[in-house]
Amino acid sequence: MHTIYFDLDGTLTDPKPGITRSIQYALKTLGQAVPTEDELTWCIGPPLHASLKKLTGTDELADRALLLYRERFADVGLFENEAYGGIEGTLSALAATSPRMFVATSKPRVFAERIIDHFGLRRYFERVFGSELDGTRVDKGDLLAYALDEAKVDPRSAVMIGDRSHDVVGARKNGMTAIGVLYGYGSEDELRDAGAHHICAAHPELLDRYATLAA
Repeated sequence: MHTIYFDLDGTLTDPKPGITRSIQYALKTLGQAVPTEDELTWCIGPPLHASLKKLTGTDELADRALLLYRERFADVGLFENEAYGGIEGTLSALAATSPRMFVATSKPRVFAERIIDHFGLRRYFERVFGSELDGTRVDKGDLLAYALDEAKVDPRSAVMIGDRSHDVVGARKNGMTAIGVLYGYGSEDELRDAGAHHICAAHPELLDRYATLAA
């Protein structure tokens, strides 16, 4: 029986408005150029500070942008989000096969916990793993190493499901099976180039894929 770790943004929920508008708020406040929401979708998924540094040019400005981002995101952006249609049905079906399921996201855990609760998904997950506000475990490889150790899970019987390359790279770094999903914000080329073992176009396909792994 395989243990499943799910990414959050772009895998369980679509966070585009909240993330992109909070980035726009930070950039505007700093007097920086403000890209459109669509131009900022590449920021969804990877560690945010690194993305903000690309946008602002320096660590100092990225630090200030991150604080401004969180200022808006904590009260507004957090809820400019929606669970993917039918995702709860997929989670319920997976849970019926009795796997242990966790969330593993580079997003700060304090935000991830609130999002999972907001969408009523808590009952499907044993625990939510995320980074800390000081940047600890923002790297997906480090986060998954910690999550595997904390849950006492053998990585050889663990699956990481996510929509971006860092989900795949982090999984492979820890000896896990990496499943990429295409309904989020990563392309098929991105996921295959990162080394995904399997690709699913839609989340219901995860049921058949899991059944194959568990067989």
